[in-house]
Amino acid sequence: MTQKLLPPFNAEHARLKVQLAEDSWNSRDPERVALAYSVDSQWRNRDEFFGGREAIKEFLRKKWQRELHYRLMKELWSFTGSRISVRFEYEWQHADSGQWYRTHGNEHWEFDEDGLMRRRDMSVNDIPIMANERRIGIDAVE
Repeated sequence: MTQKLLPPFNAEHARLKVQLAEDSWNSRDPERVALAYSVDSQWRNRDEFFGGREAIKEFLRKKWQRELHYRLMKELWSFTGSRISVRFEYEWQHADSGQWYRTHGNEHWEFDEDGLMRRRDMSVNDIPIMANERRIGIDAVE
């Protein structure tokens, strides 16, 4: 895609921004994912607070070492100006226990004038599931 998606967002661009985020996160590539965030991006992820691309990459490397077979679905919830809110679900298998989980949550994003996410605020709940209860990307499990 050559067109930059810059705020203020319209409905089409907000949906596209969400789809691009889903695709990027499903790559499980911290380098790729981090490019969507400003160099000084501020995150709240569960009970962790940190900032900057290097911290984001380190967080994602650790996340995907622990959360195996990660598959994500994001849905646009609302948008206005430079902000987008999404609901999401993802499923994963814990590296240590083998237990499967479905994680439900919400994210609030704020973008800078270049269309990079400068703030990500995430709240989430993890629910243990049986392997046969998976419903997101089950074809993609290695």
